[in-house]
Amino acid sequence: MNWLIDFFGDPENWSGPDGIPIRLLEHLGFSAMALALAAVIAVPLGLLIGHTGRGGLVVVVAANLARALPTLGLLVLLVLMLGTASLWPVLIPLVALSVPPILVNTFEGVRGVDPELRDAAYGMGLRGRQVLLQVLVPVALPLIMLGMRLAAVQIVATAAVASYVGLGGLGRFIIDGLATQDYSQVVGGSVLIVGFALAAQAVFTIAQRVTASPGVRQRVRVG
Repeated sequence: MNWLIDFFGDPENWSGPDGIPIRLLEHLGFSAMALALAAVIAVPLGLLIGHTGRGGLVVVVAANLARALPTLGLLVLLVLMLGTASLWPVLIPLVALSVPPILVNTFEGVRGVDPELRDAAYGMGLRGRQVLLQVLVPVALPLIMLGMRLAAVQIVATAAVASYVGLGGLGRFIIDGLATQDYSQVVGGSVLIVGFALAAQAVFTIAQRVTASPGVRQRVRVG
């Protein structure tokens, strides 16, 4: 507890380029960009595969392989190859980490829509793309948002590795604190990362509930 008081009670930790607000913005920037890139890749691909029913096995295998990638090892390798002049050495491992939950949940959400609902949509004269966007996506949206939530929490928690190669973010408090044996920084940085991850989970949990249509929410309650 004394470490937390020392860290958060020190005015120097709240100002300057190494202060909490700047590090928080850096961490948010890494996380937001990685999540956006992962969504751009995974959501359309998951919708396509789920709608056509082709490539489902490939999705599962690829997702499992991506989860097995060592994030820190990949980060160090990319830094050695690309340097630290850009954010790509950080973004690529984070995107690789976050694509699988979004892709799998999007695919499963679309594939799991009641076949009778699909047939009814086609019977009303809707075409393939219309069925996907007007019928399947609204029903699958809660599961898609669940994938986004899982990915967001993983990204926020893992983005601390950016500090290992000299970049910013909340992980700097942990790396710098360990280097100088200032354990108030280590504990404070850890608390900030955990709090950020919990906040991300709360935001996407609310978004998951808000974006679900009333009919889908009613089906979930009944089921």
